[in-house]
Amino acid sequence: MTERTQNRLASLRAELARAGVDGFIVPRSDEYLGEYVPPSGERLAWLTGFTGSAGMAIVLPDRAAVFTDGRYTTQVAQQTDPALWERRHITEEPPAAWLKDHAAGKRIGYDPWLHPQAALDRLAASGAILVPLPANPLDAIWADRPAAPTAPAEPWPEEFAGRSAAEKREAIARELREAGQDAVILADAHSVAWLLNMRGGDLDHTPLALAFAILRSDASVTLFMEPAKAGPALRAALGNAVSIEPRSALPGALGALKGRTVRIDPEGTPAWFADTLRAEGAMVAAGTDPIRLPRACKTEAERTGARAAHHRDARAMIRFLHWFAVEAPKGGLTEMSAADRLLAFRQAEDRFRAESFPAIAGAGEHGAIIHYRATEASNRPINPNEPFLLDSGAQYLDGTTDITRTLWTGPGEPPAELRTRYTLVLRGMMALASTRFPEGVAGPHLDAIARRPLWEAGLDYDHGTGHGVGVFLSVHEGPAAFSRAAANIPLKEGMILSDEPGFYLPGAYGIRLENLLLVRPVAQSGPKRWLHFETLTLVPFDRALIDVGALDRTERTWLDAYHARILVEVGPSLDGPAAEWLHAACAPL
Repeated sequence: MTERTQNRLASLRAELARAGVDGFIVPRSDEYLGEYVPPSGERLAWLTGFTGSAGMAIVLPDRAAVFTDGRYTTQVAQQTDPALWERRHITEEPPAAWLKDHAAGKRIGYDPWLHPQAALDRLAASGAILVPLPANPLDAIWADRPAAPTAPAEPWPEEFAGRSAAEKREAIARELREAGQDAVILADAHSVAWLLNMRGGDLDHTPLALAFAILRSDASVTLFMEPAKAGPALRAALGNAVSIEPRSALPGALGALKGRTVRIDPEGTPAWFADTLRAEGAMVAAGTDPIRLPRACKTEAERTGARAAHHRDARAMIRFLHWFAVEAPKGGLTEMSAADRLLAFRQAEDRFRAESFPAIAGAGEHGAIIHYRATEASNRPINPNEPFLLDSGAQYLDGTTDITRTLWTGPGEPPAELRTRYTLVLRGMMALASTRFPEGVAGPHLDAIARRPLWEAGLDYDHGTGHGVGVFLSVHEGPAAFSRAAANIPLKEGMILSDEPGFYLPGAYGIRLENLLLVRPVAQSGPKRWLHFETLTLVPFDRALIDVGALDRTERTWLDAYHARILVEVGPSLDGPAAEWLHAACAPL
């Protein structure tokens, strides 16, 4: 790996010299700026060896750095060569600061398809001279780069969406008219999917058809993807107000907007769009993607589908937990075999389509790698008497799930320190799940609630407490999140977010517990509207790891009520040994 990475780095530097720049920025994203990318967009992994879902690299003639967040600090250290790459925490040592120290006044190239303008503005504050390149120099040296995906796009039934595509188009077009804007560029494939009630298979774990779109103020849409991906069913569902053009038609379509006012989200649209529109004589109006918030606030049909998907997922998870409780104490399991068995239980459920992300199955010390993914090389036995962290999820036709449970393999008793820390994490998770708050409160305001039990013990975790979740869309969805670094977006009725505090002891173990929460109004009178959370995830916690004596009465009551609810709502769909196991797992503390 070291020699191959060294050769790739040398080849890229040669290309940069030919392009007349002093460096180049390589983001994790592709042109759709999403978290997950197809193999053809894995430029950062190809160049550096780092396979995490968030990061950036900067290459200069005499040094190079790779940046990522706290979820990946252990992983990036394992996957990159320190002789070639400096490892930097993207929050504590941001790329702009690194550029200021090492490249102020230098010409630094970038691919305008891979960066939103807002990100470029932050990098430009370093004093480096940012230079858009007409072609990506990395692509010139990636000889065996995979082809772009060509999976067919399909309509998503209105019974699951709760609103027709025509209704959605008109609602967003009305917002454009009220703002005095003629069109909006939709560069986020999730927004395109939501607007048009369209799904696809271009990514392994997120049901997207990768596409751009222009929505005009008259509610007409031009969809930019290869027309061959749209079969008769999708064309019929889209109707005459939606035309389909290949991506090669984009420059001409933007040219046709000359003299028009076009909305662009500077945080979520490749800089190429605004550059091209201005060059063609259009007026660019900066504004947020008008679909992000409506997409996050689920319709009644989407909420119903999410509940149904979580019930099926709970059944699969409970069957797995019963199987694991029997097999793990014997030894003989591995991280990959356990993840495969869980996948098999999910595949047996109605409307299952795929995992919502590759399962994070970390035994012992691997659990401390926050976004660990077992490979043939790293696949580790799951030994008796150790913790096992399992973070996984599924895509069902009517909902997306994401759940984490930390398990004790047995047959012996877990160490007291492990039980203490597990219980701190559990207490934080319950505290957030049971919070009531006034309308207007945002995710950053609530993040500390889940951390308080850990903070009181002098402990913390280096990731956000929770992220938004889509409905048969991305398992990571904005704009709201529980995180100190999240945007100040008030929580709204219908949003689905994860609640996942954790604790990690590098080289030893990791603990994370995660449920999904649906934001709902509190039924009460008064001048101010209050909100609370409905817990969607219905899977018991490992009793062996709970220090019951450390729970107060309110916490014990919440946990007993949660387990009783699981028995009532999921229990009747199980039989035999799994049902017996569930009754024991959900007995009052």
